[in-house]
Amino acid sequence: MKFSSKLLLCTMIVMAIALGLSGFYFVNSVFETSLEREAGQALDENSILCFAFETAALNVPAKYDVLQDSTVEQVASNLERSGQSTGRMIRLSDEEKQPLFASDGFETDDELLAQIDAVTRAYRTIYLNGHYYIQTGSTVNALDRVLYLETLRDVSVVFDERALGFRVYRQITLAMLVLGMAIMHLISFLLTRPIRLLTRATRQMAAGDYSSRARKVSNDELGQLTLDFNHMAGALEENINKLEDEIQAKEDFVGAFAHELKTPLTAIIGYADMLRSRKLDEEKSLLSANYIYTEGKRLEAMSIRLLEIMVTRHGQAHFQEVQAQALFQYVQDMFRTNESMRFTYSCERALVWAESNLIITVLINLLDNACKASEPGSVIEVSGQVCEEGYLFRVRDHGIGIPKEELEKITKAFYMVDKSRAREQSGAGLGLALCTEILNLHHSSLSIESAPGEGTCISFMLPGRDGAADEKNGSGLSAHREGSEEE
Repeated sequence: MKFSSKLLLCTMIVMAIALGLSGFYFVNSVFETSLEREAGQALDENSILCFAFETAALNVPAKYDVLQDSTVEQVASNLERSGQSTGRMIRLSDEEKQPLFASDGFETDDELLAQIDAVTRAYRTIYLNGHYYIQTGSTVNALDRVLYLETLRDVSVVFDERALGFRVYRQITLAMLVLGMAIMHLISFLLTRPIRLLTRATRQMAAGDYSSRARKVSNDELGQLTLDFNHMAGALEENINKLEDEIQAKEDFVGAFAHELKTPLTAIIGYADMLRSRKLDEEKSLLSANYIYTEGKRLEAMSIRLLEIMVTRHGQAHFQEVQAQALFQYVQDMFRTNESMRFTYSCERALVWAESNLIITVLINLLDNACKASEPGSVIEVSGQVCEEGYLFRVRDHGIGIPKEELEKITKAFYMVDKSRAREQSGAGLGLALCTEILNLHHSSLSIESAPGEGTCISFMLPGRDGAADEKNGSGLSAHREGSEEE
């Protein structure tokens, strides 16, 4: 059963119970008030009859010392005739509560008569011959006799009015329930509209449309639920897009890896087959062996880089305070033998919080890429600067540059802007991918600025660590600037 149907059904049940109880209470309250009024009138009528009987008995000629039964019957008959228009019936009983006179149709039992005494009046409601009556009883003192006078007052109209009231109220209740059902159907339809919109959006997402969102149509709890659902859907769509991108990246990685393996393996297999299948002169043998050696070294470098990427991605770095100058000095010493390029180094002394070996790997890869992108004799600038956010490393070259549309792709594994130039220099497109993984461990990233023909500037920021101080002045990352050195 739908939620709107449950809401409608529960509302109708509550309305039916409420209307039924309130109607019963109202009609019954009116009935009891009318019945009490009729009972009061019947008791008053009984008192009047008693007074009339006593008056009539006093006016009877005194022939006897005691009022005779015949006289009682005569007086009672006169009282009955005087009340025939009102539908009243009476009964008179003697001292032993034996009937002396009774109106036609007065056939009730003696239960009420047994309750009457000299000081007690009583009444009750009875059903007799298809009618409802109020039976009253009291004592009459006439000429030293104690008689008992009972009356029957027809109150069927009160019961008929109650039955009519219940019948009319049932009709009104039925009409109210029909009208209430129509109104509640509309209300439940409006109240459950956000739920239907959420259900529709959920089904669309289940069908694969992760961009589907539910429309907010209220500001209550269901409106807040809609906002939370849309927020959840946005996060889910973002995660799914990330997963799809990762899957695509893995597929591209596998494809690029297979392609990069194919070229050196083809050369290795071809030259090895030529060496084993035919006899070559010394020059061709050396050339073939050189090709095999060169391509083998490229495969070795590629495997080492891939291993470093996987270890970096799944490993944990051991951070410590490192003097930035020491990192630059290590890199400077490593590239001192490269006489085809001119290097300039400029760094500010400061302590950085990092894994020194990993940061050295980043700097070496950036310098290696700068050398590959530059013509012999070009200047490559390496600098370090203290900033408010941390310590900024920067490597700038004046080489071929990178087109704008390629900037977002160059950090992917095996991606090379100029594949022929990269392969000539034993490149595999893994250096920047490795740098990206290392900087992720340091909560940092590469910032690349480049333009074709103008060179490239790649920088990254190592966030400062609270308490890391310069070993001389103890002022965080701030320190004095070292002089430039050119090679």
